[in-house]
Amino acid sequence: MLGLFRRKTDKALSQPSNRGGWLPIVRESYAGAWQQNVTVNRDTALTYFAVFSCMTLIARDIAKLRVRLVQKDQNGIWTEIESPAFSPVLRKPNTIQNRIQFWESWFLSKLSNGNTYALKVRDNRNVVVQLQILDPQRVQPLVSPEGAVFYRLSTDNVAGIEEDITVPASDIIHDRMNCLFHPLVGLSPITAAGLAAMQGSAIQNDSTTFFANRAVPGGILAAPGEIADDTASRLKQYWESNFTGNNAGKIAVVGDGLKFEPMRVVATDAQLVEQLQWTAEVVCSVFHVPRYKIGIGEMPTYNNIQSLNIEYYSQILQGLMEEAELCVDEGLATPAGMGMEFVRDDLLQMDSLSQIEFVEKALGAGVMAPNEGRKRFDLKPVKGGETPYLQQQNYSLAALDERDRQSPLIAPTPVPALPAPDPEAEDKSAALLEKHMRGLLNAH
Repeated sequence: MLGLFRRKTDKALSQPSNRGGWLPIVRESYAGAWQQNVTVNRDTALTYFAVFSCMTLIARDIAKLRVRLVQKDQNGIWTEIESPAFSPVLRKPNTIQNRIQFWESWFLSKLSNGNTYALKVRDNRNVVVQLQILDPQRVQPLVSPEGAVFYRLSTDNVAGIEEDITVPASDIIHDRMNCLFHPLVGLSPITAAGLAAMQGSAIQNDSTTFFANRAVPGGILAAPGEIADDTASRLKQYWESNFTGNNAGKIAVVGDGLKFEPMRVVATDAQLVEQLQWTAEVVCSVFHVPRYKIGIGEMPTYNNIQSLNIEYYSQILQGLMEEAELCVDEGLATPAGMGMEFVRDDLLQMDSLSQIEFVEKALGAGVMAPNEGRKRFDLKPVKGGETPYLQQQNYSLAALDERDRQSPLIAPTPVPALPAPDPEAEDKSAALLEKHMRGLLNAH
């Protein structure tokens, strides 16, 4: 059913060059780091709060979205459909995980290891009925001399097998990111954020030890003169057992001129908080997650929260979602014009006031039907609400053009020109006006 190959066929397969992939050590953080014993351990980096927060935030934001099967209709519109061959496995990927748990495991594997491997389990009809997320540390891509791709699965990765098996690529859905060295080898963002994560983890461990001693610094017990080695060892053991750890803060009584000289800087001098925040900011920049999303940095105002969510979606979530959608479509061999997609409305949902304004404008412009607007508020459709509406006074450009062609505009009547002035008439008018003015003066 899995298309298994015998172990001897593995000899003809080669592992792609990955420069240290599939190991718990995440490569050198800089040239020469290995010689200086500066390595980035993947498991340790995963325990750093910024790495854990970024990964779980991204995985849960995508996993909470509903998954649907869509098909393009004759109008080119993608509509949701049901298919007995694909819908069951999308609704319930396997017997031990629900949809949210499955997709959270999918993206956590991809973010932490750079690769997600999903084993396709088929029934006797050769229909995929389950998708099982495999441990990426126990899967190795292999390439044949002809270029065919296979995957070697270890015994503790798949239930029911007694030895390592090799399966063809048709039985595996492989989603990977950051393929810098080989198309089959993905790199996790921890490759770039690992050094900052290790530094932040070291700061936290050091701070824990520091405050476990009640912030009392270590130092030197200085004697005014020379003392024997056994005396020095006895004083050191006496001081450590009585004045460190849970006994820190007790009063020490010393004699013979002994003096305690602190040698360790206090927490404020070390600026642990600033260093810790800097390492967290580096991790956020690698994962492309805004700082306020994981609790560092200032929280933005709510008047632009929608724009911030759109930016967060376009920077990190959109690429991961579309890659997973394409991988599932190819893995399930969905027909052309059909595919799986995440419902993004829940992710980019606006506040109530903005949503009402959006629906109102869409209805007024004839873009949306009333029942489509009611659906956004989980309201039942009403009779006559399937058709978009417009105001009666609104006319199409075609209708206005037809009206103008049938009733062309009437040209305005030209204004007649004034006659040319007559010099004799002007002289007579002037004489009459002068005679009239003299009559008025004589009357007064």
